[in-house]
Parts: sequence; C-alpha cells; structure tokens
Amino acid sequence: MKLKILAFGITKDIFGASEKELEIQDDLNVSQLKKRLEKDFPQLIKLKSYFIAVNEEYAEDGQIIVSTDEIAVIPPVSGG
Repeated sequence: MKLKILAFGITKDIFGASEKELEIQDDLNVSQLKKRLEKDFPQLIKLKSYFIAVNEEYAEDGQIIVSTDEIAVIPPVSGG
C-alpha cells in the first residue's frame, strides 16, 4: 500500500520535496509511521518535535492510518 505524505517547513527540506510516497505493507499507527520516517529520514530525529496530521487534524500516536488518509508532517512552529 502507498501513503502520500505532505511535508511543510523544514520537513520539506529534509524530504527534499513537498510530498513523498511511502510504501507500507499493512495499516500502521502514527507512532509506527514516525519510526519509519525517522529510519528513512534520520534528520527528523534532530527536530525538537514534529507532529503528524491525518486528514487535516493532529493525530495521536495510536491512531491507525489507512491508504486513503491524507498525511502531513508538521514541524515545530515558533511564534512571536
């Protein structure tokens, strides 16, 4: 199954593109997706934090992701 993952801010630089396709075997949860992304893109680990959004809402680590979901990687945001 393929997941389309959107990247914003610094994560776009880390991915080298504004979106990536990730081939996975089965449905997975957000925590498993983070581990996979950190394996494929080790620079993610250097970020202080980042969030995964599923269908335009921040997702909890246990949330299951399916192929029809829209996934986004949201980097830390600073305000001022």
